[in-house]
Amino acid sequence: MLRSILIGLIAGQRAMTPLSIVAAEAAKGRLDADLPGAALIAHPLGRTGAVSLAAAEMAGDKMTTAPDRTVIAGLTARALTSAYAGAALAPRDRRVAGAALAMAAAIASSYAGLALRKRAMRRFGQTATGFVEDAALLAGGLAVTRLRRA
Repeated sequence: MLRSILIGLIAGQRAMTPLSIVAAEAAKGRLDADLPGAALIAHPLGRTGAVSLAAAEMAGDKMTTAPDRTVIAGLTARALTSAYAGAALAPRDRRVAGAALAMAAAIASSYAGLALRKRAMRRFGQTATGFVEDAALLAGGLAVTRLRRA
């Protein structure tokens, strides 16, 4: 269940990154075949779409017009993507719990991450802090995929 919680923490910062992480796992055959949507996200078009959405979100995050991650649309996206990713990374018999844990972690980390990012932006600016945040989230996502399913 640790992977579900960690993917939720990532989703709290970037809504689309968990989908790209799950798509990479699906491409390697590491998702249960009976997971709803597994075939779609494992398909090259599904993977490309997930990665493209994550990249677009990361680029958009650097814009001064980017909304806070805690606006209702942002929280909704984070809740949905974290739930799917949390379920996908949980053991088959604990998918519902994995989804719930990931959603809770995503919503909580959205608020905590926004507070930290705003503090960092005052000192280092939006673009620099965004790139650092992106790098940390990508590294965290790779680490999540390396953890054993438990």
